Amino acid sequence: MTIRVMLVDDQVLLRTGFRMVLAAQPDMEVVAEAGDGVEALEVLRSTAVDVVLMDVRMPKLDGVETTRRICMEADPPKVLILTTFDLDEYAFSGLKAGASGFMLKDVPPGELLAAIRAVHSGDAVVAPSTTRRLLDRFAPMLPSAGKEPQFKALERLTDREREVMVLVAQGLSNGEIAARLVLSEATVKTHVGRILTKLGLRDRVQVVVLAYETGLVRAGGHG
Repeated sequence: MTIRVMLVDDQVLLRTGFRMVLAAQPDMEVVAEAGDGVEALEVLRSTAVDVVLMDVRMPKLDGVETTRRICMEADPPKVLILTTFDLDEYAFSGLKAGASGFMLKDVPPGELLAAIRAVHSGDAVVAPSTTRRLLDRFAPMLPSAGKEPQFKALERLTDREREVMVLVAQGLSNGEIAARLVLSEATVKTHVGRILTKLGLRDRVQVVVLAYETGLVRAGGHG
């Protein structure tokens, strides 16, 4: 099955580079391009896309607002934010707006391709170390970050699910969580699935953001 990719970036040279990398893959096809958010939304009305590679800093309509509008649509494509540097408030806002992850623009081609495939398959893509740096930097600015969890839905979680959620928010993989809690990886996967369902979240990225927003995990990574 071919992954239909859209490139959204105001720099033509960057789009050309990404297109060349993607065109060499048997399972990917660049089906659309846009130079700003307004153009991207127009193109998406008439073009079926699976994954959008989204620049954040663009004229007319930035990548954050464009991502928000895309993710409000029924059955939207997955959005992978591209940013120049990792401590970027735009990247954080993009994750809150519904992006499935973000990558640095200078990422090696192999990592970018792996990220597109992962996002397409339903995974979230954010390097744990980058996530932690990003959230440690911007979580204190969140209006709802407090000493006690303030999101009522968290009360629906069992103690074990809450424990798993804290570890997800700290950037651990399912395998690492399994080792930490002495559980099977399949059990951890089940817990993560229940957390997503109970809290109405789409993926691990949203778990991370919510854990920081509610104070379940505080800046510095301590639950």
